[in-house]
Amino acid sequence: MKENEKKKELEMQCACEHDHPETVRAVREAMPDENVTADLSDFFKVFGDSSRMRILFALDRRELCVCDLSAALGMTKSAVSHQLRFLRANHLVASRRSGKNIFYRLADDHVRDIIEIAVQHLSEED
Repeated sequence: MKENEKKKELEMQCACEHDHPETVRAVREAMPDENVTADLSDFFKVFGDSSRMRILFALDRRELCVCDLSAALGMTKSAVSHQLRFLRANHLVASRRSGKNIFYRLADDHVRDIIEIAVQHLSEED
């Protein structure tokens, strides 16, 4: 292990020799059950693909059909359709039919908020 890595690891260790029972109890009581944390983990995995993120960013600007998404993102219609199915299955994207066309949009403002908060977080300077 490099010297800097050793130093960082030591900085992250707690200096106390015992836990604080009241604090530990309060944290445990506030924790969601494991089913909820597993669902959250799966939810955030959806955001782990750059193609899906690009689609979500585009749909954050306006409602679009597959053809327009494909052209705007430089992706094939097949690839866009595949990702849209995944996003719809995870309730992040909704659609509406107009004649023969299907237009996609973000499912709700929560999705928009998640994206915008993540961008703000990543834009912050340390």
